[in-house]
Amino acid sequence: MHLHGTLRYIKCFTFILAVGLLTTAQMSAHQQPAGQPQPADTGQNPNQAAPPRELPPDTIRPNYVLGPDDQILIRSNAEEINEKPFRIDADGNINLPLVGKIHAEGMSQLELEAEIVRRLKEYIRNPTVIITPTAFRSAPVFFVGLFVKPGIYGLQGKRSLVEMLVQVGGLAPNASRHIRLTRRAEYGVIPLPGAIEDPEKKISTVEISMGSLRENVNPAEDIILQPFDVITVDRAEQIYINGEVFKTLAIDLGERDSISLLQALTQAGGLTRDAKRAKVRILRPILNSTRRAEIEIDVNDIYTGKANDFPLLPNDVLYVPRSIKRVVWTTVGQLIISNGPFIVISILR
Repeated sequence: MHLHGTLRYIKCFTFILAVGLLTTAQMSAHQQPAGQPQPADTGQNPNQAAPPRELPPDTIRPNYVLGPDDQILIRSNAEEINEKPFRIDADGNINLPLVGKIHAEGMSQLELEAEIVRRLKEYIRNPTVIITPTAFRSAPVFFVGLFVKPGIYGLQGKRSLVEMLVQVGGLAPNASRHIRLTRRAEYGVIPLPGAIEDPEKKISTVEISMGSLRENVNPAEDIILQPFDVITVDRAEQIYINGEVFKTLAIDLGERDSISLLQALTQAGGLTRDAKRAKVRILRPILNSTRRAEIEIDVNDIYTGKANDFPLLPNDVLYVPRSIKRVVWTTVGQLIISNGPFIVISILR
């Protein structure tokens, strides 16, 4: 009787073990573990948090301050002034049909628009007015993007880049610490090392570090601006971290060219207990492509000093996969939850 019971126990045990192994094999063949990225050569990784799409620069705000000899074009639903150019006279006044004389000197575009709308309400129920400067009394320069006060500014004599940056209020908190200067060819090539000339577009461009402008005395980058120069600043470049970390996040590089892997993991709260430390992946953009190269890092070697820390570059994705090697043993009436595929072996009593 005892032998018969033992044989029955062994048969049940073998059957359950076989079922568990079959289930695990099917899961491994047809499913990827949660959070596992696609191979790097596909150029896609649907399970990782995609870097946010880069936003276009802010439109130029109509904050240009008007003055004598400026010419403006007015677009309005009032036919008498619509699509017509008007010049501000030497006394700073502008005469408009229906509206009359307005002392426009010292007004911004928005302020003059509001004043014209107010006066047109006597004749039109819902007047609309948009003003565009078409000729400037002083040479304009354009500050586009994440400045505190982007817009069109008059040079009014020789003005340096730093002087104009002060006038626009500097950079917004989430702005890159590198600005781009673009100059028309008729004003010469930008006199800085690294300036790139584009004969087809008839412009030259150069990237300037805000750190260099701020930290050096009389920096070479503090050049005299020329008419119609365009100074642009984009959003700060970032590093993206996800997977088996305590906090998925994007890290602004600010003025840094890179950040180390350990520094990034520290900001992410470190690795979880299920992290696959020997297979941490860096997905790095390939120039002029939508694909990413995959770099595999053993974080254990960095923590133990066997390998050097690794620099993360702008727009890198640091992905920490999940370890999937645990087997769970349980008895009837008990359930243990495991990360990843697992085998449940029951012992019948």
